[in-house]
Amino acid sequence: MKSSVSLKLMMLFLALAVGMTALAANGNKGDFQISSPVQVNGTTLPAGDYTAKWEGSGPAVQVNIVRNGRTVATVPAKLVQSEQKATDNAAEIQNGGSGQRELTALHFSGKKYSLQLGSATAQSMTTDNSTK
Repeated sequence: MKSSVSLKLMMLFLALAVGMTALAANGNKGDFQISSPVQVNGTTLPAGDYTAKWEGSGPAVQVNIVRNGRTVATVPAKLVQSEQKATDNAAEIQNGGSGQRELTALHFSGKKYSLQLGSATAQSMTTDNSTK
């Protein structure tokens, strides 16, 4: 009886470990679109389609912003869990004090997390949505 319980626990642990590995491999990237140039960590991103890729489960992660297969910017971020799944891919843009638009957060369709990029805390916020 004792070995049967141990075997079941070991199988459960193995199933969870495999599931988490698969989630980490597939869940650590997301696509987004911006409609006009923005700044991220000192780099200007022109309008277009991008992919955010990161390693780790958070909360602190390093995000590579990729366009056409090439990393164009790297930014520290905080992986934030939310209670509801995002309905669309969305890039949050804030207007900085000097009038520059800064990329501050990314939300991914169907996911219960977002990436809060850098330490931007501007007051005015707009959102660019894409339906990828």
